[in-house]
Formats: sequence, C-alpha cells, structure tokens
Amino acid sequence: MVEESKNVVVLGGSYGGVSVVHYLLKHVVPQLPDKASYQVVLVSTSSQAICRQATPRALISDDMFPQEKLFVSVPKQFEQYPNGFQFIQGTATGLDHQDRHVTVTLKGDTTEKIKYHALVIATGASTASPLLGLNRDSESLRANWNAFRTALPDAKNIVIAGGGPAGVETAGELGEYLNGRAGWFSHGLQNPKVPITLVTSDTKILPLLRPAIAKKAEELLAQVGVKVVKGSRVATVSPPGAGTESALTANVTVTLEDGQTLEADLYIPATGAVPNTSFIHESLLTATGQVETNSSLRVDAAGPRVYAIGDVGSHARPAVHNILNTVPILCANIKRDLLLAAGKEESALPADRLYKEDTREMQLVPIGKSKGVGAAMGYQLPSWMVWAIKGRDYWLWTTGGLWSGKQWAKES
Repeated sequence: MVEESKNVVVLGGSYGGVSVVHYLLKHVVPQLPDKASYQVVLVSTSSQAICRQATPRALISDDMFPQEKLFVSVPKQFEQYPNGFQFIQGTATGLDHQDRHVTVTLKGDTTEKIKYHALVIATGASTASPLLGLNRDSESLRANWNAFRTALPDAKNIVIAGGGPAGVETAGELGEYLNGRAGWFSHGLQNPKVPITLVTSDTKILPLLRPAIAKKAEELLAQVGVKVVKGSRVATVSPPGAGTESALTANVTVTLEDGQTLEADLYIPATGAVPNTSFIHESLLTATGQVETNSSLRVDAAGPRVYAIGDVGSHARPAVHNILNTVPILCANIKRDLLLAAGKEESALPADRLYKEDTREMQLVPIGKSKGVGAAMGYQLPSWMVWAIKGRDYWLWTTGGLWSGKQWAKES
C-alpha cells in the first residue's frame, strides 16, 4: 500500500483531473508547511487524454485533426515537476472512505491500494457509444474508430439515438461527410446518398436551447440528409448491444416506443453519459449516480478532504466551461483544508470559496464543418460565430494550454 507521503490523490486524467493536478503542483503544495511530505498522485485509466468534444468529427477519419493535438500523453505534461508527483495508469475499482484508501486495478489486473490524505474524484462519465468518449484507454478508442471506419463505406442507412449535442453533432458530421450539403436556398437535401435518422424522446432536439435555435438546428441537419424523429424513445435494438463495443457495426433493427421500426447498417447511441462511480459506495451518490457534492465541491459524507469535480459531481450540469470555472474554487478549498490539517489556525485563513453555476443558456453545437447553432451567456449566436469558436476544430485550439498547465499559470 502506497502511504509513505501525505498523498493527494486525483482520480481521472481528463479536463478536471489534469487541471487540478497542475493547479495543486503550481499553487497549493508550494505554500504548505513541510511541502516535501506531500505527493500528488494522478490515477488515470488512459495514459493519453483526448479532446472529447472533437469525437463526432474525429471518428470519421484521422485526417480530420492533427493527431498529436487530439491525443496527448498525460505523464509528459507533468515532466515539468521534478518532485512530488506520481502518475499511475489504472482504474479506480474501490473506495474505502472509512479507512481512506482507494483500490486501483492496474494493467495486467494487479491491484494497488493507495492511502489518501486528500482525494479528488474526477472520473467523469462514460458514453453509451464507445465512439464518443475515452471510456477506457486511447488504444480501445482507436480500435473502435477503425472498426466503424471500415464499415462506414458500405452503410446505406444510419440511425443515431439522442437529440443532445453529441447526437446532433455526430449526425451533422456524418451527414455532410457522406451526403454533402444542399444548395443555399434549399429546404433540405433530396435523396441523400446515405439517409441518416436522428431519434429523440424530447419534443425538440437540443433541449437546453430555446425552440427557435432547435428549429434552426433541425433545418441545418435536413440540409445534410438527416431526418429528425421527435417524441419517440428507442424501446429496443436488435441485436441487443448494437452500437456498443460488443456489436459496434452490426446491422440493426431499432424499435421505437410507438412501434415504428427503423433498419440501419450502423447505429450510434448518443443518449448521454453515465457517471463513472461504480467504485463508490451508494451512500455518497445521488439518485442519478453522481457524487453528492456541495457548493464548496466537498463530498461531506465521505469525511474530511474529499472532493469531486466535473461530470461526476452533482454541483453542475456536465459542461467543459463548468469544469474550468470550478478548478480555482476547488483548489482554494483544498489548500485551506490542507493548511488546517497542518495546524494553521482557521482565523488566519480565507473563508471557503463557493461555486454557483451560471445557468444562462450556453451551448455551441456545430453542424458540419461550416454551420452551427448556439447561445452564450443567454444570447443567441449566429452560425458563423459558432463555427469560429467551436466548429473549426471542436475546441482543439484551447486544449494545449490546459493539458500543459499554462492555463493555470496564475493562481486565481
């Protein structure tokens, strides 16, 4: 069991976990008494991180993005810190919040127990489709993309389930790639080469955006050969598991709740994500499986110095901007708690910082390489601005500074 140092363990090597580790190493540990006694331990299932928002376009071909920017080595980002850091490639499979240790299953199925002085849960969420997230490691994601790409040229019909951003973006990317785009004044693409059907149980696609924006998105999808079926949930798929890793490219019959059936050569379930919390006792979780997190980002039921950030926590809806806004708040509270544990008087420390989610309408959704819909801070954005901010490369222009820690160069 690893316990020689005061371990500050961070579970999860994506946006939240990587950002927190950089912030801790730059601004928290150096300000602690006896700082050499602390070790920041980052545990990640994958040794590479990915810009997950880019997967709807990246799954089509490696030519869509520079691969060295799309995938980055996590350990390499922390070579700048010569001491006080350890990277462990493994998956958290147990959390004992009474004895205060995590069990990590390493490659090769060996296990290791890590005692923690403080713990940050940043394990994110897994997507239903293995094409749309780093559910395991980068090797498995690439293998799933390769299998999909092999089957794609022979596909005559595609069905995508889920009317949120992932489903809409995937439909738009595949539609434009396979069918092109209708003319400037056309209401839709007639007789597309590969008809694509997007199914949503909601009364409109993109439920977080106002109806007028959702309607515009539907019009843009029609221009690339995508038909939207609203108000009908997928009841069953045959074969079972179609679209998941066990039957990724199987021909599928999709049966909707109203009895309608859709035949498809490829099926992509883009129906949201499930928090990666199977290793956590249910007493720490909400009814939806997220870690119960308060406005200071602490997990009160887990005992002292346990926190959660990102999609895994209950403090905010899943969104990258919410993750980035919480990093300085979380790390300020970790610093406060570590100083208290080291014997500092509470009266000498600043008060807790609290996170309040910005609930204004905020979501950008590219639809193909040149169009998109969205809103920011409650204001609807024109299509060209959605392209300029996100649609060009799905945020890849922003991730270099985040992965390297330059985004966290200043304490804030």
